[in-house]
This record gives sequence, structure tokens and C-alpha cells, in this order.
Amino acid sequence: MDVQTYMVSVGKAARAAARAIARADTATKNRALLAAAEALTRGSNALLAANARDVDAARAAGLDAPMVDRLTLSPKTIATMAQGLAEVAALPDPVGEITGLRFRPSGIQVGHMRVPLGVVGIIYESRPNVTVEAASLCLKSGNATVLRGGSEAVHSNQAIAACVHQGLREAGLPQEVVQVLSTTDRAAVGQMITMPEYIDVIVPRGGKGLIERISAEARVPVIKHLDGVCHVYIDAAADLDKAVRIADNAKTQRLSTCNTMETLLVDRPVAAAVLPRLAEVYRQKGIELRGDAAARALVPGMLEATEADWYAEYLDAILAVRIVDGLDQAIEHIARYGSQHTDAIVTEDLSRARRFLREVDSSSVMVNASTRFADGFEYGLGAEIGISTDRLHARGPVGLEGLTNQKWVVIGDGQVRG
Repeated sequence: MDVQTYMVSVGKAARAAARAIARADTATKNRALLAAAEALTRGSNALLAANARDVDAARAAGLDAPMVDRLTLSPKTIATMAQGLAEVAALPDPVGEITGLRFRPSGIQVGHMRVPLGVVGIIYESRPNVTVEAASLCLKSGNATVLRGGSEAVHSNQAIAACVHQGLREAGLPQEVVQVLSTTDRAAVGQMITMPEYIDVIVPRGGKGLIERISAEARVPVIKHLDGVCHVYIDAAADLDKAVRIADNAKTQRLSTCNTMETLLVDRPVAAAVLPRLAEVYRQKGIELRGDAAARALVPGMLEATEADWYAEYLDAILAVRIVDGLDQAIEHIARYGSQHTDAIVTEDLSRARRFLREVDSSSVMVNASTRFADGFEYGLGAEIGISTDRLHARGPVGLEGLTNQKWVVIGDGQVRG
């Protein structure tokens, strides 16, 4: 079967399955999730064997160590995946919730009902655990999903899909509710993102190149973020001990995530007091600093920042540093160079904190907290399918509610319009 024919068959099956899962009640969806968790636990040896095939092939192909690490499963990660399915089952079901119901002068009641999006296509790389996260969130939110994982994880993803399918069957739901593409042909991605008759939304999870390509070529709406150029601004009214803890954690807790700080902004009145302290922390942790002239004057050995550094998402042990003249200049810098992902202010001044929250146009804006908290689990969503920096529909970490939409509902008692 050629790729186009195959993808049409997948799309048709997904559309039919979407109708079945949309009308499933919460108990049925939870049975499917818990049965899939049990299948993962029982089938852990088979899953580890499938994963070993992928890992061996990745090493033979010369994939770098971080990629191989993200690809590798262990008994602990499989247990975590099973636990994740159970945790999603325990989350409140958003589907069918009616809000804002109010009477109109005509006597009708008008409100909103939360409903599934339909068919969600997810394109991702390397990490097999994404298969479980995506499948569980889409299932619980009443959506069918088509998953296209990286070719390097094909055996792992198919083994995980078999466990999810077992859970769906035990709950009496069609296994086409969750489909993992069996082809590794890159043309399948091109087909997937141009099938609006079968796919309602695409969620890409991967590098900037993948997301740029999908955003440019898709004929289906895309939930995405391209860059995580995140800022921490230390205000003149900051508690400096608090500022050091936050700026340290935001950069060094994990270097390669999209919610890691990439630029530190420091208000001029406190720069001499806080920047050398932070520079020593970063030195001990191997962080290279690149700063403007004012910052370099306070920290000997700091490299000179270029214009490109203010735009950079390093995902590495590098931090750009700039000294600014107050809140207005900090907000202006973030507006010019930021990526609308996550930005934080450290201050004890309530009015400045409120201005920062109101005026910084990012999907997550924080006061006195590390940018590393921009995460679905930390926000209480249970899990996330990705992070969106788009202005329409979902914004920030996308959990169950972000995988639904709202429709108007009207309840009457025989009213007619005059």
C-alpha cells in the first residue's frame, strides 16, 4: 500500500473512532486507561525487548548520546508510564461540562458545553513515553489520535500501542481510537498535516526545524511553540536571596528544556549586589555568561553578548545577561527578543508585579518563581501534550481542557422567536 492510500485509511478509521470515543462515558474511558496500564506492566519484558532493538539500531546509526538516552526505556520508566495512565484516569473529565448557563429575557437558558476537538494528530521525536502521554490525554478528553513517532523508536512505539489497544478492547472501545503509524516514511508526515477532512488539529513535539516545517506546510490547525527564549528579571525591589535561588534554578535545574531561562535581566540599582553572587553560582556550575558592557564591568571574564544572543534559545550551559534601567526597559526587552513562552519577575513591589503580569505577553508569566514551573504537571493538569505560544485556542501547557473546545447550548421550554 502506498503512503497516501495508507494515510487515507488511517484517517477514515480515526474519524469513525472519534465518534465512538466522543460518546463514551467517563467510566468507560477510565477502564481503558487502567487496563492499558495493567497491560504495560504485564508486558514490560516485551516492551524492553522492543526498545532494545531501537536502541541498538540508534547506536549503530551513530545517534548522539542524549538522543539514545531519551530513547531508552527501563523498568522504572515503564512503571512511570503505567502510573501516568492511572493518574490521567483519576483526573476530572472535562467533556460534557456545562458552564455559564444563564436565562435570557426570552426564557431560554444559554451556556457552553465542553466537547472534544475530534481527531488529534501528534508528531514527535525520540521519546517513546510521549506515546503513552499523548494517547492517554487524547483518550480521556474524548479524542481519537493519530501518532507519528520518530523512526528511531518505531518498535518501542508499536509495543506501547499494543498495550493501549488491549486497554481499549477491554473497555469495549475501538482500537482505532489510538493509532500509531506503522510506516517510517517521511512522506506520511506530509500527508498527515494536509488532511483536514480527517485530522482536526496537529500537535508537533520536537525540534525547531520540525515545528517550522509543519507550521509552514500544514493545512490543519497547529498547536505549537517554536522557541523557549525565557527571561528572569530581577527588579530593584527584589529580595536578593530569593532572586539568587530563582535565577539559579531557572537556568541550571535542567539545561535542555523549553522553560529554562536563557536571558537574565537585572535592574541597575541592584546589579552590583546580586550579579557577582550569581556569577559565582554559575561559574561553579559551568555556565558560560555573555553580557552587555555594564554586566561585563561587574563580572570579570564575562564574554561579550552579541545581538544574536538576545534572541538565542541555547538549551545549553550558556546564559545571556543584560542590565536594564527599570521595569519599562525590561518589558521592552522581553517584547522585542522573547518568544512568548515563559517570563518571570523577582520583586517585592506589588504594583510592579501586577504591571509585569499584565503587560508581558507570554503564555506563562510568573512572579517570584522559577520559569521551570511552566509545565503541565506543575500546573496541576496531570500531564501535558505540549506547550502552546499561540494566541488562539490553547495557550501555555496543554492538558485535557486544551484538547477540548466549547459549543453553545440552549435549553428551552417551547419558546419561539417573535
